[in-house]
Amino acid sequence: MAGSGSWDGSQSDNSSQFEPGIDNIYEAFICPLTKQVMHNPVTLENGQTFECEAIEKWFQECRDNGRPLSCPITSKELSITDLSPSIALRNTIEEWRARNDALKLDIARQSLYLGNAETNILLALKNVREICRNIRKIRQRVRNPQLVRLITDMLKSSSHEVRYKALQTLQVVVEGDEESKAIVAEGDTVRTIVKFLSQEPSKGREAAVSVLFELSKSEALCEKIGSIRGAIILLVGLTSSKSENVSTVEKADKTLTNLERSEENVRQMATNGRLQPLLAKLLEGSPETKVSMAFYLGVLALNNDVKVIVAQTVGSSLIDLMRTRDMRQREAALGALNNISSFEGSAKVLINTGILPPLIKDLFYVGPNQLPIRLKEVSATILANIVNIGYEFDKVPVGPHHQTLVSEEIVENLLQLTSNTGPEIQGKLLAVLVGLTSCPNSVINVVSAIRNSAAIISLVQFVEIHENDDLRLASIKLLHNISPHMSEELANALRGTVGQLGSLVAIISENTTTITEEQAAAAGLLAELPERDLGLTMRLLREGAFEKIISKIVGIRQGEIRGIRFERTFLEGLVSILARITFALTKETHHAISFCRENNITSHFLDLLQSNSQDNIQMASAIALENLSLESKNLTKIPELPPPNYCVSIFSCLSKPPVVLGICKIHQGICSVRESFCLVEGQAVDKLVDLLDHENEKVVGPALAALSTLLEDGLDVVQGVRLIDEADGITPILNVLLENRTENLRIRAVWMVERILRIEEIAREVGEEQKVTAALVDAFQNADFRTRQIAEKALRHIDKIPNFSGIFTNIG
Repeated sequence: MAGSGSWDGSQSDNSSQFEPGIDNIYEAFICPLTKQVMHNPVTLENGQTFECEAIEKWFQECRDNGRPLSCPITSKELSITDLSPSIALRNTIEEWRARNDALKLDIARQSLYLGNAETNILLALKNVREICRNIRKIRQRVRNPQLVRLITDMLKSSSHEVRYKALQTLQVVVEGDEESKAIVAEGDTVRTIVKFLSQEPSKGREAAVSVLFELSKSEALCEKIGSIRGAIILLVGLTSSKSENVSTVEKADKTLTNLERSEENVRQMATNGRLQPLLAKLLEGSPETKVSMAFYLGVLALNNDVKVIVAQTVGSSLIDLMRTRDMRQREAALGALNNISSFEGSAKVLINTGILPPLIKDLFYVGPNQLPIRLKEVSATILANIVNIGYEFDKVPVGPHHQTLVSEEIVENLLQLTSNTGPEIQGKLLAVLVGLTSCPNSVINVVSAIRNSAAIISLVQFVEIHENDDLRLASIKLLHNISPHMSEELANALRGTVGQLGSLVAIISENTTTITEEQAAAAGLLAELPERDLGLTMRLLREGAFEKIISKIVGIRQGEIRGIRFERTFLEGLVSILARITFALTKETHHAISFCRENNITSHFLDLLQSNSQDNIQMASAIALENLSLESKNLTKIPELPPPNYCVSIFSCLSKPPVVLGICKIHQGICSVRESFCLVEGQAVDKLVDLLDHENEKVVGPALAALSTLLEDGLDVVQGVRLIDEADGITPILNVLLENRTENLRIRAVWMVERILRIEEIAREVGEEQKVTAALVDAFQNADFRTRQIAEKALRHIDKIPNFSGIFTNIG
């Protein structure tokens, strides 16, 4: 019975026919051709007996070689080649084999204990495998529970080889035998086999998978295998392994396919990354199975790529479930759609699959079979997920009359629903509006609907909500989004109420070391309100908002307050809010000026002016410095000169002008950064000149405007020009004129250039620059009336227009 060994039991182990304790074999049992015990003996006409398959092969070789058919033993030609079955001999051999195998099983039972010699155990296991392979009817004896349990005990051996052979033997024993499978499934045997998937060497893992594959053919054992902790995740891991051999991978995959008969196993597979079985059942299963799978899909953790695959595979089926009248099916579908709609790619797939019309219908419909509020909340969440991807919703019909999501009717319905529902769904509906207002193409439609429905007051009231953080955040984000378009309405609403403005300030100034999204949105909202609204500014001043904002700015600049995601937008909002106090200086001198002095506000903006790569902060700081500088001439302390003595009063020729130290060259008084907001004392000129080369004209304009405050009427313009010249600022100013990036920049540059050219030596030098002359001529010909007048004066300074040929009335 010689043959080659194999892990899967498909062939015989290497063995000898003659083993201790086994009945001796009879020569009549041996085929002369194969030298093996015969299974199907047949007799020729001359009385010689052979294995049927072997003699047929001999005859075929004779034919192939052109020889006459002969007896392999006598070599004599046969006149008749009929093969007569040797029934009596076959029965005798089967009886011998049965007796022999029974003896082998007895020896196996006696040898299968852990204390026995390894060679004896391996031999016993080999004999069991041989019996199971070669004589199927003897399997009744193999089913003996004692023997099967003895084999499973060998899995506890410390020898890798014994465990490996025990697994091989179990695979052969349980193949096609439900009773043996049930015995193996008793106790912790299956758990032990599963453990081998990760702890055994490669061939041991292969053998363990083979046993599990055989066991998994029994539907009754599928749940048993799946219930073993780690079984499915290990099998899934093997199917994707690049290091396992192909046979192991294939057997693991087939095992998982068998285990799919259990819905619980399918759920576990989905949890561990094998999602296709769940999707298949959702597509093709019974209604109850579809609902079960959809519910599980709703709570399953999915990465973004998988969400796209799920949406492509079952999105349409889930939407169909959502349309049914069965509330449980709708609930399951909504849960799954909520889970997969939270990524841009999958949301786009769902939009193209047609999710929006039934979703909108579910939200707005009131009547029989309407969704309960808890499911409307899920619908609103899905809609919020979808609208936050920035899709062109003005092109996607959602209503029976081709309305779109941004149609005024739809938006007004959303606003009305927001007013008539509870906090949970209100937050989701506001999140929908946040998504729509985040898109430049749709924000105007939403703003129009809010205006027409007078909803701004009710929206502002959500700012005071303290019991629901998500609702408050959504409302602030919405107000922030619409604030550039409704700043006046928002200012009126906030100014006319008691708590909302204070709530926003409290959110911004919350004592945390991490910047939140809500803080950034609240700061952005207040920053967009009309900066010249004195009433609102004074309310903020009285509530101590500006002191809190300064504290936050300092904390961020010093690294005490951090927030990578929202830090930039938060700081931009804070600086813009702080800058609004500088617009109140000329209107409400006492409180605003006192605040700016006490907090040395000019120094803060000078520091912020150097916030490189933060254009909005530099722009707001430059604007604030312009406002502060314009007030300097009113705050400069003009020194009191001592009265002249008697002689000087009589003989004026003896008088000398008194010398007063510390006089500002520009304001002709005693200046300081803190008290009079003087840019000269703050050494701001160099910093502002540096910004004139900025690539963003929105930064250049305010910087130019701040510098122009040093050349205002009533100041020493000559000294102002000298200061700018010392900071190498003349050329950058001329470049602003030459570049002519915007009309506003040209207007400001022409004004400054005219004042610079009042200095004769500068005028002579600039007059030789043909490009500057051309730029002034262009302004003289094409700019607005006032700028043309100023350009004419500048051209006179460089002698391009004679003084007697004035066309316009002189202006100071």
